Amino acid sequence: MEFTEWVSLSARLFEGAGVAVMVVGTIVSIVLVLFHYRRGGGEHAFRSFREKVGRSILLGLELLVAADIIRTVSEEPTLRGVVVLGLIVLIRTFLSFTLAVELEGHWPWRSAEIRGVHRQVGEAPQPPEQHPPRGH
Repeated sequence: MEFTEWVSLSARLFEGAGVAVMVVGTIVSIVLVLFHYRRGGGEHAFRSFREKVGRSILLGLELLVAADIIRTVSEEPTLRGVVVLGLIVLIRTFLSFTLAVELEGHWPWRSAEIRGVHRQVGEAPQPPEQHPPRGH
């Protein structure tokens, strides 16, 4: 097997893993939400479901972006291919950022700062707020 074939196979495996993570994550989330709902937590079950599905999608998108990047190594680069790849990566990255903000209530690069503030004060981190962060 030549190097380009191996790289192409790797990209396909990353794509498959990305899709599998999203599908399996959604199925597991459905099972868990049904379990929580039966225990009487309707609103909590819905919030938990949304969070778990969102995290599955985020991880799946990360794997799909990795597959796109790996694929650039294996294919003959053309201007059209590079532009299409750039747009795909841009869209998937935008989706990842917006999902992260939706789930965590702040921009991803502020996570360490927010965790650090809670550790300094000695209090446990609060659940994310339900509105988007200011300044975007």
